[in-house]
Amino acid sequence: MSPETHEAPVRPDRLPEAPLPPIPDVGLLDSDIASVELSQHRTKLSTHRTGLSEHRTSLSEYRTDLSTNRTEMSMRRTGMSFQRTRMSAERTLMSVIRTALSLIGFGFTIFQVFTKARDAGMLRMNMAAPSNFGMALVALGVVLLIAGIVYHVSFMRGLRATRKAMVEAGLVHGESGYPLSYTLLTAIILLMIGVFAIVSMVFDVARG
Repeated sequence: MSPETHEAPVRPDRLPEAPLPPIPDVGLLDSDIASVELSQHRTKLSTHRTGLSEHRTSLSEYRTDLSTNRTEMSMRRTGMSFQRTRMSAERTLMSVIRTALSLIGFGFTIFQVFTKARDAGMLRMNMAAPSNFGMALVALGVVLLIAGIVYHVSFMRGLRATRKAMVEAGLVHGESGYPLSYTLLTAIILLMIGVFAIVSMVFDVARG
């Protein structure tokens, strides 16, 4: 759907100041001659008003063109606001990914450190609390990631539906599409890694 191109409106030239026709002095003239003089004066006044009216019409058309251009710019700004909203949603999902990655990485590291220390005999008794704490951090990261993905998908579906409805109503232009979200793909891959980490940790605990 390609929008119509509008040329920049040109403002009408300023109307040169024209003095009003002088009122004829018909006090000493014959009534017929005075009537003719006054009729000619009214004709000159009518011509003067016609010129002013034509200039006002030109100014009105110029204002209409400006209003059309402003409407076009408003439609484009609204269309761009959808893209800004999409990018904001992408940044929000990236924040969720960073937080989940920190939780999963830190929790898995704690679990592995205490597991290796226990297997190496560095710990005299079986300390389950640190391992459980590491598993809890990884699980929290996975849950946070799932919630972030579900929210992002739901939000983007609503945003696409709103944008489609506004495009069909002719309120915005739908020239630019929504590209594939690499942030969402990264979140899904990280989710699979987190699930794999949880499963491996559970099997390690079961073997221990």
